[in-house]
Amino acid sequence: MSVKSTAARRPTRGGAKRRGDEPGLVQLLTPEGERVEHAEYAIDLTPEELRGLYRDMVLTRRFDAEAITLQRQGELGLWASLLGQEAAQIGSGRATRPDDYIFPTYREHGVAWTRDVDPLNLLGMFRGVNHGGWDPNENNFHLYTIVIGSQTLHAAGYAMGVAKDGADAGVIAYFGDGASSQGDVAEAFTFAAVYNAPVVFFCQNNQWAISEPTEKQSRVPIYQRAAGYGFPGVRVDGNDVLAVLAVTRAALEHVRSGQGPMLVEAFTYRMGAHTTTDDPTRYRNDEEREQWESKDPIARLRTYLDKQGLADEDFYAGLATESDVLAKRVRDGVRGMPNPDKMAIFEHIYADGHALVDEERAQFATYLASFDDTEGHAASPEAAARKGH
Repeated sequence: MSVKSTAARRPTRGGAKRRGDEPGLVQLLTPEGERVEHAEYAIDLTPEELRGLYRDMVLTRRFDAEAITLQRQGELGLWASLLGQEAAQIGSGRATRPDDYIFPTYREHGVAWTRDVDPLNLLGMFRGVNHGGWDPNENNFHLYTIVIGSQTLHAAGYAMGVAKDGADAGVIAYFGDGASSQGDVAEAFTFAAVYNAPVVFFCQNNQWAISEPTEKQSRVPIYQRAAGYGFPGVRVDGNDVLAVLAVTRAALEHVRSGQGPMLVEAFTYRMGAHTTTDDPTRYRNDEEREQWESKDPIARLRTYLDKQGLADEDFYAGLATESDVLAKRVRDGVRGMPNPDKMAIFEHIYADGHALVDEERAQFATYLASFDDTEGHAASPEAAARKGH
């Protein structure tokens, strides 16, 4: 192959122009808000269901925006925004059944919303006042996973257990395009395929693994990797909530029916920074972002609702009020969160306790006690509680 022909095939930086509209992308709602059909992934939703999806995305985006502001004000230590990925998360989350089990990363705020996890519980973790904030088994929604890609192994193992129990529930594991390069993900694919585990691997390809574009992660579309492990993969327009809902529903039915795992690649875009410690202007250009803004998932669905006369001004006004109420609850709730007991860091480490943790707990208690009643100051609440035991 000549140098010239090789260069002609080299992908462009960022991936947006390279693969945004390639054949094989499942789409049911165009960026212009036009409804299209797909032979394999059909869906028929009521006006109420369509308005519900729109409501979910609007409220999730408002919550996300409030969290960013709170972090900028020093109320949160960090925040990972989902801006631009609302359709990928709401569509896939609404495709699940209550008995399905979800393993998220640290950005699945929209999926958490669909599982009725209180947004304040998410914020408590990023404020540093709890270990996660919710019981995973209450909503079948696992705690956020910071270690990149490891949750895919957790999901594969859990799904293997579901299969052995003879249940017909499905498991879904979320990860990003950057995580697809992790060895844990490859191992999860292998185990899930070999053991026919009922797990959907849901990759939100938002084009950027922090500052690394997708072409630095894969030389082929991510969904095509599934074939090498022996299970099907599909790429869906991640900014089309209808397509994501239809594809994820089909994928979950596939795995529940005993046909083994499936990979869904939601082709979307991270409109904001990787986290609030990141500056995306250092590695991507405004033109790329503007191109993806024209594919905004919320604007797309609103255009469709308006064209079809499926929502009126009363609906939008009521939703705006609901958004304001949610935002106020989030602001007040975060600022009113009490500081945790310092000794709580030793809780929930081992199910049956551990000698080393017990030793460290005792040492830390002694350290805290050294500050009690010094220079005439009253004992701390922690010390008073310890003395009362």
